Amino acid sequence: MSSANRPAPPDPKDFIGFERLLDPEERLLMDTVRRWVGDRVLPSIGDWFDAGILPRELATELGGLGLLGMHLDGYGCPGASAVEYGLACLELEAGASGLPSKGSVQASLAMFPIREYGSEDQRREWLPRMASGEVLGCFGLTEPDSGSDPGSMRTAARRDGPDWIINGTKTWISNGSVADVAIIWARTDDGVRGFIVPTDTPGFTARDIPRKLSLRASHTSELALDDVRLPREAVLPGVSSLRGPLSCLTEARYGIVWGSIGAARACYEAALDYSTTREQFGRPIGAFQLIQRKLVEMMVSVNRGLLLAHHIGRMKDRGLARPEHVSLGKFDNVRVALDVARTARSVLGANGITLDYPVMRHMNNLESVITYEGTDEIHTLILGQSLTGFQAFN
Repeated sequence: MSSANRPAPPDPKDFIGFERLLDPEERLLMDTVRRWVGDRVLPSIGDWFDAGILPRELATELGGLGLLGMHLDGYGCPGASAVEYGLACLELEAGASGLPSKGSVQASLAMFPIREYGSEDQRREWLPRMASGEVLGCFGLTEPDSGSDPGSMRTAARRDGPDWIINGTKTWISNGSVADVAIIWARTDDGVRGFIVPTDTPGFTARDIPRKLSLRASHTSELALDDVRLPREAVLPGVSSLRGPLSCLTEARYGIVWGSIGAARACYEAALDYSTTREQFGRPIGAFQLIQRKLVEMMVSVNRGLLLAHHIGRMKDRGLARPEHVSLGKFDNVRVALDVARTARSVLGANGITLDYPVMRHMNNLESVITYEGTDEIHTLILGQSLTGFQAFN
């Protein structure tokens, strides 16, 4: 092969040429979200993380970009592909985990059940306003005594004439204190039902969980429902079992398959850039063998995770992806991302623990990501059951 026909050297920040696997529309979306994150989020995210806030207006901006409910069809939603949705999650989480939390909770946990299990009137009432970011939603499933075991939930709804009365407590609810509407899952006489609960309904209260060391730039709340009275039109008519909330979790987990690698990529790139400018013993630390090994291991992990996310996304677009495939992606990509973040922190030394760099912020956030939408252990058991046919949850 002549030198003129030789491929160009690999780009250290896109070593396998991942972007060449994407079509022009997908690359445009990826670039658009990356540019918005760079302009709007990265200059302030350290301060937001330090203060424990995430501005409410970001939801409206995400809506204006068409990113809220982007993978849903109709009712103001663009009907993007699974890969396009994944690429958006990738770029948002490369900026901050609170952004995919806001977007994924809105889309996969609040909008998806209305689109999938709601009535036509419910869809028309809520989805357009949620897609624009005018209305922000949250998802109430986890309880103080039932996290990995949602079947043991205590929140209950009973009929009272034509109405429903709900009592119970939900916890670790993203967007809870800033949401305009909550999708609350509760036990009823005819199974587990979902309810659309406007957060200004009497008896509904939300308070932020204090003293968090992870996902600080995100609202994480406890919800209390004390004799919350709802009309019969509030119940989602299309499901009456745990299949409802579990299908929502699968949607949200898919976003994490991509988003976790976005966090890993941000950590790797920060370490790579640092290694070329930080000097010790008279030369950049990137010139030392041990640092090069760490950089190589991080690069390989990020690229492998990207390929897994992309493959599962293509499977999803072809209708071939099962929940177990999503569990595989969530299980491996999150633990890989944690390893990358910890390795990047070591490359940056003491500077790695400051908010001048993204690494410690991502590392802290990933400690939550490995737990939410199904813990690492739960996904292990999902995959183990798929391999052996034996259920080992209890």
